[in-house]
Amino acid sequence: MIFKDYYKILDLNNNKVSPEQIKQAYREQAKKYHPDINTTSNFSEERFKDINEAYKVLSDPVSKRKYDRMWNSRIGKKQNNYEESKRENGSIFSDFFKMFFGETIVTNSEEPKINKKVQIKGENIDTEIKVSILDAFYGVKKKITLRALDGKMKTFEVKIPAGIRNGEKIRLVGQGKPGENGGKAGDLLIKINIENDSKYKLNGIDLFTTLYLTPWEAALGTKVNIFSIDEEVSLYIPQGMQSGEKVRINGKGYHDGKAGRGDLIAEVQIMIPKELTQEERELFNKLKEISTYNPRKMTT
Repeated sequence: MIFKDYYKILDLNNNKVSPEQIKQAYREQAKKYHPDINTTSNFSEERFKDINEAYKVLSDPVSKRKYDRMWNSRIGKKQNNYEESKRENGSIFSDFFKMFFGETIVTNSEEPKINKKVQIKGENIDTEIKVSILDAFYGVKKKITLRALDGKMKTFEVKIPAGIRNGEKIRLVGQGKPGENGGKAGDLLIKINIENDSKYKLNGIDLFTTLYLTPWEAALGTKVNIFSIDEEVSLYIPQGMQSGEKVRINGKGYHDGKAGRGDLIAEVQIMIPKELTQEERELFNKLKEISTYNPRKMTT
């Protein structure tokens, strides 16, 4: 009996392949040897049957495991050339297939038809959209318009759930490329890119913002109100706070996907007034006279 190398038939180097790789290899070989394209070659028709037979076996996990046991035991032997085994008239399955698998191998519960074409699911389509931090935090519905395969523009409504993570994908089932031989259509995969804004920046599940202080607030310490993404928070600032220092507010950041929150991290920036009243100018001059503080003085 001739042993048929289904992996070689699909132009695969070995059996360490994923279902998606098997499907892709089948598509390529089926297009290459389809009888409607190669009308002058009798070999193409037989090869096309072998390609369908190989995919029928390798696309089903149970039959693939059974075949792999044989393949592993024989792969060390000389098996360099593609070989055919006989078929009955009108049969798409070879003697090799019938001996080991019979004619009833199917991937669904329907009664099989020997001459039925293999259904192939359509390919997925990938795209991406930008959303603001606020929209991602609270959730939003957005409409996107894409050009369909027929060249026409098609609009989709996308429901973005609250707390979606940056880079996460939303799947619209059946909105991808159409299937072949009655197979299901692929899906539309939409990658979410969360955009930072002037107030908040997102890093993982932590939100970063800027806390502006006056020189006297930073020097004396104070209590300020700061806006997190969903509420106002009261925050104590100790005396001597410097520009660039960070204050962490626990549990006021972005959603962590487990009903919790990251942290809100506020970076202090001390602001100097550009215009002074006469009284403010006098007070600053008085401070200049009495203060011994010199940030430029070298310390050892």
